[in-house]
Amino acid sequence: MPSMDYTIMSWNINGFKAAVKHGFFSVIKKYKPDILGVQEIKHDTTPLLPGELSDYAVIWYPAKKKGYAGTALLTKKKPSSVVKGIGEKAFDDEGRVITAEYEHFYLLNIYFPNAQHTLDRLDFKLKFDDALLKWVEKLRRQKPIVMMGDFNVAHEPIDIARPKQNEGNAGYTKEERDWFSKLLTHGYVDTFRYKHGDTVKYSWWSYRFNARARNIGWRVDYIVVSEELKRHVVESDILTDVKGSDHAPLIAKLHF
Repeated sequence: MPSMDYTIMSWNINGFKAAVKHGFFSVIKKYKPDILGVQEIKHDTTPLLPGELSDYAVIWYPAKKKGYAGTALLTKKKPSSVVKGIGEKAFDDEGRVITAEYEHFYLLNIYFPNAQHTLDRLDFKLKFDDALLKWVEKLRRQKPIVMMGDFNVAHEPIDIARPKQNEGNAGYTKEERDWFSKLLTHGYVDTFRYKHGDTVKYSWWSYRFNARARNIGWRVDYIVVSEELKRHVVESDILTDVKGSDHAPLIAKLHF
């Protein structure tokens, strides 16, 4: 059986129109991912890509609410099946999950809910977390899993510049962090930690207080694989030098 490589990217672009203005297409041309999952598209019309990117199929999944949330998948490799949503209306109305089936795995591009500054949506997020895990575990009976996206949680103190000051804040509550730990105990691997150990790198910075220049950030974006894919992960990294959003893109390479 011939070998196959997948270069996978994930990026919360914080608005498709804004990302295009800030070089989104140039990033794709530079890194040439086979599969690119984007989150928070905030745009309801499926875009036409420039001619030089015509080898990508676009799977667009906007939220019903205009200018809010949504996900998209740009893929050179044609998936054998695509499912938008996880079968629960409250979450699916926000365009949060695209599942694409490839030869070697199911790939999920996910935009997890934000618990909000006042924690008004913490319960909503925790319900989403549990519903997603059920969905993923069902898929995993058929094929291994790749999950990527903005998980909206910094898992451990090493994943956030100021853990003590943020204890209990959205994205760093015990409940959110415990769920991520639960995910790992179900046999999933945080690929960045797997490849880079205790290296400190962040993927999101506030637009306030010059946070990115000062590297006061959070690692809230992840590429996670089920244990059976661990040996196929060649690299997984955060492209902190790439601007265009308040999030940095992630990149991983899998070899089969």
